[in-house]
Amino acid sequence: MKSLLKRARELDGQDELRDFRDAFWIPPHAAGGQQAYFCGHSLGLQPRTADDALQQEMKRWREQAVGGHFRGHPSWIEYGDDLAAALASLVGAQAAEVTVMNTLTVNLHLLMVSFYRPTGRRRKILIERGAFPSDRYAVTSQLRWHGLDPGECLVELAPRPGSRLLEEDDVETWLQDHGDDVALVLWPGVQYASGQAFDLRRLVAAAHAAGARIGFDLAHSAGNLPLRLHDSGCDFAAWCTYKYLNGGPGAVAACFVHERHADSRELPRFEGWWGNERRGRFRMEPNFHPAAGAEAWQLSNPPILAMAPLRASVALFQEAGMARLREKSRRLTGWLAEAIEAEVGQVLEILTPAAPERRGCQLSLRVRAGADQGRQLHQHLAAHGVITDWREPDTLRVAPAPLYNSYEDCFELLKQVGAWVAARSDVN
Repeated sequence: MKSLLKRARELDGQDELRDFRDAFWIPPHAAGGQQAYFCGHSLGLQPRTADDALQQEMKRWREQAVGGHFRGHPSWIEYGDDLAAALASLVGAQAAEVTVMNTLTVNLHLLMVSFYRPTGRRRKILIERGAFPSDRYAVTSQLRWHGLDPGECLVELAPRPGSRLLEEDDVETWLQDHGDDVALVLWPGVQYASGQAFDLRRLVAAAHAAGARIGFDLAHSAGNLPLRLHDSGCDFAAWCTYKYLNGGPGAVAACFVHERHADSRELPRFEGWWGNERRGRFRMEPNFHPAAGAEAWQLSNPPILAMAPLRASVALFQEAGMARLREKSRRLTGWLAEAIEAEVGQVLEILTPAAPERRGCQLSLRVRAGADQGRQLHQHLAAHGVITDWREPDTLRVAPAPLYNSYEDCFELLKQVGAWVAARSDVN
């Protein structure tokens, strides 16, 4: 372990992004020092500038009241514009294709209002088996809202027998064989439990070839992987910002609508004041004239106090650059994966694909001795200042986020796994 610690510190010394760690509040460990925090896939850490960003808007509210909508840079009316543009650059979209609004599942519902249009035999929605529960709830309720039976119209594609991973060619083959019945494919960019990343362009091509529309839940992709949403050709996407994007608990979400749908008169949508074109918004006219691009899907004015912390974090992403963050992520997660296999591979199985292009930051781990031991390891790690999370039935998720995690954090994880193993006889 001493040589491993030495190597971790050497790698941290060579890391050109290491100073970004100091831009975040790292939670303290009760025994002293900082926690080794690996839960950026669940809730990202607070940027040190977030409080100032929030207090600035509190001050404007206090001193200007309603005038804050029209004064300041940016004014509250314009507050989401540069934020949407910055997020668009992170996900490979055009600025007009992204808007910041609501929360993730709300946005998925609003987008499915437009993009799930069952007709004739084309009524089914395809998702992955073991989808994040909220996505499944959203899809089944959409089916029922259309008067359809989820038992008939919800299709859940499972991995091959003996595997936890879904292969793109299995999705392609299924759509070739059954696509005439499918109206919509709703798929993750990264599967939340396994950490598997998908080839978006392949999935889009397969769905469109089958005559279906396709949207992505990018909750575990945005801020984690470089994305090319516009080039993928997908119809829509939505993502939260409280995970890798560090927007804060329950932070405002974002969504993408491809530019080819911007002026479509065939797509119905739920309409609200803030989706109206700006020139007419304050004329108080009775008829709705949609704004250009994804902004037309907005219903209400932007939540300024929820956006402020996100602006602080996105500024750090812009400074670091998604390409550099991804390169560090490949090295950091790759080093941790190799060390796990070398040091504790007899105890831990890595469920996430080994190929870097098939994963982001996250490694999903399983204790070979069983779920009970896995839960105990999770509790041991938390008690010793190593913060991971547990997902039933048997998965420990660990995500070294390149903005603030270090190689020494990864070493601390390995050290505590080793200590737990050394204290037990039933896992060796």
